[in-house]
Amino acid sequence: MDQPTAPAETPKPPPTTTTGPPLVEATPPLPAPPPGWAVPPLTAEIAELVAEAEAAVVASGVDPGWARERARAVLAEARARDCQEAVSVAHRALALAAREFGLLELAADHLHEAVTAARHLPERAAQARLSLVAVRADLGDPVGALCVADLAEGHLTGLDAARLGVQRSVALVRLGRIEEAVACCDLAVQRLTGAGDPRFLAGALLNRGLAHTYLEDYDAASHDLSACVTVARDAGLDHIATLAEANLPFVATRRGDIPAAFTGYQAAEKTLAGYPERLAAMRADFAGALLAAYLPGEARALLGQAVPDLAAAGALVTLAESRLLLAQAELLVGDPYQARASAERAAAELAGQGRHAWVPLAEEVTLRARIAVEEPTRHLLDEVRMLAGRLAAHGWAGPAAALRLTAAELALTIPAQTTEPVPGQAKPASGRAEPIPAEHAEAVPGRAEAGSGWAGGGSPVPATRDAVEADLELVIEGPAATGRAHRVVRHHATALRRSLRGDLPGAFAALRTGLEEATAGHERLEDPGVRAHAVRAGERLADFGLSLALRDGRPEAVLGWAEHWRAVARGHSREPLSIDGLRAALGGTALVEMVRHGDRLAAVVVTADGCVLRVLGSYTAAAEATIRLRYGLRRAGLRDTGTPASGIAGEAAALATRLLDPLAADIGDRPVVIGPTGALHTLPWGTLPAFRGRAICVAASASAWLATAALRPGTRRRAGPLVAAVAGPGLEHAGTEAAMVVRTYQKTTRRTPPHQESAHRTPQTQEAIPQGLPHPESAPLREPDDRAADGPGVVAARIAPETAGVLDALGQAEIVHIAAHGFFSAQSPLLSSITLDDGRLMAYDLLGLGRTPWLVVLSACDAGMAHAPVDGTTLGLAGAFLERGTACVIAGLIPVRDDEALTLMTLVHALLVSGQTPAQALATAAEKTGVQGFACFGSLGHPIPLHDHEPHRP
Repeated sequence: MDQPTAPAETPKPPPTTTTGPPLVEATPPLPAPPPGWAVPPLTAEIAELVAEAEAAVVASGVDPGWARERARAVLAEARARDCQEAVSVAHRALALAAREFGLLELAADHLHEAVTAARHLPERAAQARLSLVAVRADLGDPVGALCVADLAEGHLTGLDAARLGVQRSVALVRLGRIEEAVACCDLAVQRLTGAGDPRFLAGALLNRGLAHTYLEDYDAASHDLSACVTVARDAGLDHIATLAEANLPFVATRRGDIPAAFTGYQAAEKTLAGYPERLAAMRADFAGALLAAYLPGEARALLGQAVPDLAAAGALVTLAESRLLLAQAELLVGDPYQARASAERAAAELAGQGRHAWVPLAEEVTLRARIAVEEPTRHLLDEVRMLAGRLAAHGWAGPAAALRLTAAELALTIPAQTTEPVPGQAKPASGRAEPIPAEHAEAVPGRAEAGSGWAGGGSPVPATRDAVEADLELVIEGPAATGRAHRVVRHHATALRRSLRGDLPGAFAALRTGLEEATAGHERLEDPGVRAHAVRAGERLADFGLSLALRDGRPEAVLGWAEHWRAVARGHSREPLSIDGLRAALGGTALVEMVRHGDRLAAVVVTADGCVLRVLGSYTAAAEATIRLRYGLRRAGLRDTGTPASGIAGEAAALATRLLDPLAADIGDRPVVIGPTGALHTLPWGTLPAFRGRAICVAASASAWLATAALRPGTRRRAGPLVAAVAGPGLEHAGTEAAMVVRTYQKTTRRTPPHQESAHRTPQTQEAIPQGLPHPESAPLREPDDRAADGPGVVAARIAPETAGVLDALGQAEIVHIAAHGFFSAQSPLLSSITLDDGRLMAYDLLGLGRTPWLVVLSACDAGMAHAPVDGTTLGLAGAFLERGTACVIAGLIPVRDDEALTLMTLVHALLVSGQTPAQALATAAEKTGVQGFACFGSLGHPIPLHDHEPHRP
């Protein structure tokens, strides 16, 4: 957890807070005893009662439930005997047990009672105040907590003085006085080592480990936390060891090791289930890890659980920090107004707690929210630079560097103008600033507004350039960067400085190094969805690199950078793409890879003839047109009479004019491999007039297409059917469709191989269903034989629509056809599914398969839909199959009627057995039947060698 623990009698885990009256007023100095008063004689009965209370104190950190019950019994007896020493110690035990259960206000009340009961026993009162230090800090008053420590210090001797240092470090960390906290813990560790108090020794190590984390000394932090685990385990203090282990993911998050953080937090949540306040604090920390993994929506949802629990527990310190995290999440999800409100509330709470070192972090969110919505001005730029200085002064080196980089970028976007806009003035209605003057466009990351293309002219004016160079100098030459985010910012600043100096190769080198840093270790993330979002840590670097490549103007440079980023995003080889090798592999096919920078959309077209870069206009306009076209097609598929065919045709034609007309001369009549960007992954490309009847496929990138195109059918099959067909429930024609698939392949007997044209040739228009192939409904359904009746033909089988059997078939067959209901989850694409008899087969289920079929046909609505957090990462059912090794997926992008799907798929499989590739077969069948909405993903495919009936084995 991101809060230091306070091991009064047991090291406490990460903190929390609540406010209350200043502690100095609540616990005044002890009055002098009345004249003639003396400590009552210590009888055996009283000594035993005090010992029992002290035993409850010791047990509070191990078994707080037992300690609470025992302390209550002691307290009742002590009151009956008027033994104020035992009353004080019993209240202290009750306080520590309440603290373990997250009842901070109750803990404070018991400790005040303990101090009052010990008003004539200075050492006992000081011990109660020792415990009160951490509770008061947790309750949002770290300044008051230090005052309590000062009151206690003069009456503590021996090891109690060292224990007080452990408690004092909690308040110091909360106040941002990290070096002082480390010094307190250093002294405590030195005095407690070998002194027979493993509880406080473990607590000192735990607190020092967290302090080192804030100082970005992650090796020292991990060493201390691991040492804490060892000390606690050796002493049988499993609870303390668990708390230390629960803080290791926080260190991993700060270091940038997101996989380790995720693993640690998932384990910690189970162990803290019985401690609601600490569980809420851990969830807030986990939200920080989610933010680091660029999952702000998930972080926001988790904070929605944690914040109310922290408020209910009175954990105001952690609550203020959680509000700060919430503001950061709101900013990342694109809600700057709510982010500003949350950040201002967090800043007020932090200031009210005296935590002035933390306030600049909240002010940073507020300022970034303003940058998102306000017109850039010199006044705003001055505010950014001043806040960066305050962050640095308070020891936040990483955030300070990031804000200074923002200042440099902002300086390059401020237009040269005679009239300064009013501070706080909103941006134009579009939400974007006015175009950058051409003399500034050369070096601005993420912006390329000047001129008709991307090439900027000239350099920044000297005054601007000098100021920008000064900002970048502070980032690059500033304090050593120990955290990953800080190192990434430094590489970004280096690239920007080199680009300003005209050193484009050096800029690209810095960006590549930064991308390596930003995404290192992400391959260990088992969840592809999390992995796809986590790489967004390098998204700004990638965008800057693309802006430089576009301004360079060479198509090879643009494609090379786009491919590098997509390979990074997919976690695959980052070896440079060979343009000559790609052209040779394409043969008679054209590849179109689309890129976007801001709202500008462009395409690199690669053919055997060469490589060109074409500007396609507004990405937003293309995305909106895609939505309109999909909407019209969906309504038509659902037989909505309010959708005229002319409207759909008009949208398709307009979109083709925007996206394909600029490429027409380059691609000619070739088959096409398309690498879309953003929302264009959901475009049914086959519905565009220029692509009707043409073999096309959608690929994540050129490199991804090369990998899938190299896969050949019939080379990886294990025992089992070559072709498997599945019919899901709730569809009238699904059973007929599955039976048709089996019969189609069973009737293909061993014959002389047909003339196999190139896999990338345009299908001939005269091709049709082979003679003699029955209509799917012309024969009754039956269980198919395992092999064709007229010889050793192709093995085909109908598979029961149950998850286990379907997964088994997917691991064995070479071709699998599934006719079922499909569901696409836009929020969690790996929860997209197809419906079977025993539930849903989700994209997640496919990730455990060791191999998948060469060709998968998903005759299901929306089964081809995908979400791409960044280009190169297409999440969904089709993407899951391709990720596991499938070469080609045919799937629906819109709802298609059951009977129309049967008609289309009958012709698709007939054309496949006649020797066409999957992309050819789909294009021809869609053109002849008029059934649109399916697409081919991965590769164009190859003709299926059905004449070779003997399966190849790996």
